Formats: sequence, C-alpha cells, structure tokens
Amino acid sequence: MTDTIADTFFATYRRALLDRDAQAIADHYAVPALIEFPGQAIAVTDAQQTLDFFASAVGQYEGVHDTKAEIAVIAQTGHSVWADVAWYDDGERAERFVYQLVDTDKGWKIAVLTPLELPVS
Repeated sequence: MTDTIADTFFATYRRALLDRDAQAIADHYAVPALIEFPGQAIAVTDAQQTLDFFASAVGQYEGVHDTKAEIAVIAQTGHSVWADVAWYDDGERAERFVYQLVDTDKGWKIAVLTPLELPVS
C-alpha cells in the first residue's frame, strides 16, 4: 500500500514539475512544512511561500524534457511515508531528496523535504 501511495504521489508531482506548473507543484506541499537545506531551514507557514518559491524556480529546469523518479520507501506509519527519491533528468541522475509525506484532509502532501548529496561519479 505504501509503495502505491508514494508511486501515485510522485507520478502527479512529476507531471506538475514537467508542466512547470507552480500552483500544481505547490499544491503537493503541506502547510506547515519544513524545507531542510544544508545550513538553512525554511519553515513554510503559508501556501503562498511555496507557490512563490516554485514560480521563481521553474526556469532553472527549462532544458529538462523528461524526468523519472526512482522511489525507495524507507519508513512508514499510518499517517506518514518517508521516501528516498532520486530524480533523473533526461536519463542523468540530477537530484536526490528524502520526502516525508503526511496524510492530510486534502490527501498526501510533502511535510518535510531534505536534499541529499548525489554520489560522486
């Protein structure tokens, strides 16, 4: 069941990313949420923060025409799923994150996002 949750969630998230649809991307995030970058934690307290961030960031993916998510569910409870997700852009491993998905009254949403380092090639 958990793999189905993660697979379904990231399929719609992937589509939103490829469509560069900032609103659809933002709709995948819970409020409150935590974005835990190295040296900087961003506490998301308003949905507009997420929308503004993705609206300003979608341009950096302009050359990406396809992306694939390699998903490994690493933990689960009745209300949360933790997934280690490697993103492949046009066949090349580009980004890797651990996402904590939470079950909200509006469906599964990203509550915590933590970037991981890619292995050195």
